[in-house]
Amino acid sequence: MSPDPFPRAEVRIDLDLIRHNLALLAGRAAASGAATMAVVKADAYGHGAVPVARAALEAGATWLGACSLAEALTLREAGIQAPMLAWLDTADTDYTPAVETGVDLGLSNAGELERAADAARRAGGRARVHLKIDTGLSRNGCPPHAWPALVKSAAADPAVEVVGIWSHLACADEPGHPSIDRQASRFQQAYEVALEAGLNPVRHLANSAATLTRPDLHFDLVRVGIAMYGLNPVPQQEDLRPAMTFRSSVVSTKRVEAGESVSYGHTWTADAATTLALVPSGYADGVPRTLSGRLDVWLDGKRRPVVGRVCMDQFVVDCGDHEPAPGAEVVLFGTGEGGAPTATEWADKIGTIDYEIVTGMYRPRVARSYAGQR
Repeated sequence: MSPDPFPRAEVRIDLDLIRHNLALLAGRAAASGAATMAVVKADAYGHGAVPVARAALEAGATWLGACSLAEALTLREAGIQAPMLAWLDTADTDYTPAVETGVDLGLSNAGELERAADAARRAGGRARVHLKIDTGLSRNGCPPHAWPALVKSAAADPAVEVVGIWSHLACADEPGHPSIDRQASRFQQAYEVALEAGLNPVRHLANSAATLTRPDLHFDLVRVGIAMYGLNPVPQQEDLRPAMTFRSSVVSTKRVEAGESVSYGHTWTADAATTLALVPSGYADGVPRTLSGRLDVWLDGKRRPVVGRVCMDQFVVDCGDHEPAPGAEVVLFGTGEGGAPTATEWADKIGTIDYEIVTGMYRPRVARSYAGQR
């Protein structure tokens, strides 16, 4: 917990909302007979990997997903022993710790498979692997022409246990996009090749969006990321509740007369006498400068506009005839309750996605605190 009730800049994570969101998603998966992997890569999308992982497991997840082996090992070091998958590392990563700690590896090519097998032989165990087929995203994943050879090699190597096969959807957040069914068909073909090689792998394809919209693609396991954090990836109403609130506080206020301008470049000028509140957070703390002139905050029970340019360390709020007290809470984004701003609103205004907003909140001057049991 932060020692100050209203620090300079803080993200507050409500773990009860993480639990609520995860339970909703796990319930959808369970209705299809699928288990749920909670994706906590990138420090749980800026929410804190260890407390979020624990909350997700309490709420119904049985797997955890990380991007890198280092991220997975951080969870192991915190005492979390749930099944875990790590799927993207550099070419010189030593897989030995994965074998030693029981972290599954997502592999896409023969070189990665050989490195995993070598690590298993050094560690005196077996490498648990999930072979990834590229079904059309064209990022990581084995191309279809190389898939039969990769599967055959994995099935024949006693140092390797093929736990699963998987892929990732490109356009699941656009329900009805033709690529979804095309990718699903290619995934089925890849699965049949794996069966013919004598494997019986767990299948996982569905991300958050497909978990919400395509129960036919849940298979054995779904991987939920952004929706667990309360940000809705699909254009339909869902009872998802944003778990992160970004807040600061009022440092001081001043009264200015009509005709006075604010901040660098004098991009805003008061057309009537007004009260300005100074907030000690800026683009160094995660407030995009590109929101200058387009940003509202929640202060003393209502939305109020930020005026002038957002600076490195501060911005100014136009409060009209209202004078907030020094130390008054300023919510930059949060749950949206009562009409307050949200991370999705920020993303829409600056032409990005809310994933980028929340993952960008891990910054040296931004404190992090938690509500709900840790």
